[in-house]
Amino acid sequence: MRMTKDVTDLEELRKEFREKKKEVASQRLKLNSINSEKEETYRELRSIRDKTKFRTQKINSLKKERDAFTKQVKALKEKREKLNKAVREKAKSKKEGDQKKQDFLDKHDFKGNPARLKTEAEQLEMKIETEVMAFSKEQELRKRIKELKAKFKAVEKQSIVWKEINSTSSDFRETKIKAEESHQKIQELAKQSQEKHEEINVLYAEMKKVREEEQPLAEKYLKLKVEYEQVKKDLEELLARVKVLSKVFNEEEEKSYKTQVREKTAEVREKMKKRQKLSTEDILAFQAIKD
Repeated sequence: MRMTKDVTDLEELRKEFREKKKEVASQRLKLNSINSEKEETYRELRSIRDKTKFRTQKINSLKKERDAFTKQVKALKEKREKLNKAVREKAKSKKEGDQKKQDFLDKHDFKGNPARLKTEAEQLEMKIETEVMAFSKEQELRKRIKELKAKFKAVEKQSIVWKEINSTSSDFRETKIKAEESHQKIQELAKQSQEKHEEINVLYAEMKKVREEEQPLAEKYLKLKVEYEQVKKDLEELLARVKVLSKVFNEEEEKSYKTQVREKTAEVREKMKKRQKLSTEDILAFQAIKD
């Protein structure tokens, strides 16, 4: 009864061994399949993350450029404000100069050439000194000389006034040009800053789409990784069981072999006692027991 039970148990173990070996083959295929899918998902995920990294670096670079433009715009605005203030002040000075010029023109008559006025006055003085003339004529010439000298002094004064007014006008024009140039430069830099800002917004929009693609892939990769570890653990447990069963069957086979040898050897010895003829199989069995 015990032997029957042992045989039954052994058959059940053999059945389990065959089933476990099939499960091992199946789990290995499953593990390889999951691993391939996992690695492919990881490559896709890494590609998307590389795109995100590239865009992040580009955004940081553009921000630096944009901030540099913004800083320049701020500095130029301060400079422009000072120039505009100077323009207002110089415009006021120019207006006062123009009024001064008009007042001067209203008070004086500037007909004739200033150099000719001076020459004429000198010639008349020479005439008085070198020619004999009536007193009335001399008085008339001296009056004319006085008028010429007065006009000449007025012209000299006019030159000073004109120089002052022209200097004020020139300063006004130069300052106004600088203010306009500063304003133009601000417009150009502000435009470049805005362009960089718009590029940044485009990249942010692209990154948003990329992240939307990344999220399901990241979840899929994590799920595959967990599944891979579980299948790997199950396979390791199966392999451990198969190893145990394999050892049992190796021991059983060795035990069976020794039993068969002993039985055969007993049979050979019995033949030898009875002096019966030994077959080749009998001789081999006898040699085996001696070994």
